[in-house]
Amino acid sequence: MSIVDAESLVEHSVQRLFAEQVDRGALERVETGAFEARLWQLVVDAGFPLALAAEATGGSGQTWSAVAPILHGIGYWQVPLPLAETMVAALLLSSAGLEVPAGPIALIEQGQGNDLHIGGSAGPLVLSGTALHVAWARHAPTALLSLPGRLALIDLRARGVACSAAVDAAGMPSDTLRFDRAACLAQAPAGALPPQPVWLLGALARSLMMVGALESALEQALRYAGERMQFGRPIGSNQAVQQPLALSAGDVAAARTATLAAAADAPSSARVDTPEAAFSIAVAKVRCGEAATRACAIAHQVHGAIGFTREHALHFATRRLWAWREQFGSDAWWAARLGALAIRAGGQRFWPSLTRRRFDDAAASAQAVTPRDISAPFAAQPHSARRSRGP
Repeated sequence: MSIVDAESLVEHSVQRLFAEQVDRGALERVETGAFEARLWQLVVDAGFPLALAAEATGGSGQTWSAVAPILHGIGYWQVPLPLAETMVAALLLSSAGLEVPAGPIALIEQGQGNDLHIGGSAGPLVLSGTALHVAWARHAPTALLSLPGRLALIDLRARGVACSAAVDAAGMPSDTLRFDRAACLAQAPAGALPPQPVWLLGALARSLMMVGALESALEQALRYAGERMQFGRPIGSNQAVQQPLALSAGDVAAARTATLAAAADAPSSARVDTPEAAFSIAVAKVRCGEAATRACAIAHQVHGAIGFTREHALHFATRRLWAWREQFGSDAWWAARLGALAIRAGGQRFWPSLTRRRFDDAAASAQAVTPRDISAPFAAQPHSARRSRGP
């Protein structure tokens, strides 16, 4: 089967499953703290959680380009499941030679929005400290922890682990985990995986999801502009409405293009050493974050007051966009790092580095920067570079 055939098959399965099974009731129930167990079983039966995992560990061994329809579908239909997190965890665990546990898996990157300390170097790793904003932690039996040079699997139901429920801007679980000498289930070297792989691939997953949600918000705005009548004609016939919608469509198209390029550069179970991935994913997250800020504002402006009400469906997409643009690094966070690398590269190396999607010119001086630098935090808090803006 060709790559195109595989992608078409995945897209058809995603469309059929999510369009039929994700309804308003499911979207509202999850905001009360419920977990859609039946929907989760359906995606498990479809093989989605292990789509990126290596075949040797029971996965499908697909590339990010092949599974892009799954993550796009999560955003488009606002699927209320920890599916993206589990897909990323399964890929990383299988790449490190670790067994992928059953059930949802949460993601934690040490040093990004948390204060975690590792002990027990002579035996099993022991984890202490606090991890904030861990998506879906309350519903995940295990969590994947990314450490410098290695990965660890944690039992979130074990002794020494406490979970405090919290939510993000979309009302989705974004919990606080506290560890008191909690023993890790397993650990393994990260090998050739990129630095901070949870943070990096989490940003890619969120970008793909954001493109789906952006398209959903734009379609709703276009449909409303064509149906809402004022002075005897649709409001969409007015240039004052058409122009911002056209700008939004351009933003969505640019975000989609950047994200698909990042998916093509991302590591897979067959090839984890992908030096272009860090640059491409940073660009995608920046582009999606900026698009979300503008597109959400335009969609709500077109809808008028009704778009902000709980009764209208628009908020399911826009609130997720507001939440996802901040998770795994905001657009400002990634832009600051791209800008710093461009400055360090200098004028002569800027264009070659840009076209190669990597700032690591081998002919450069000892001050050369590599894709590793793009993932290195400038500060402990991931939102330190956040710009002042709306919701």
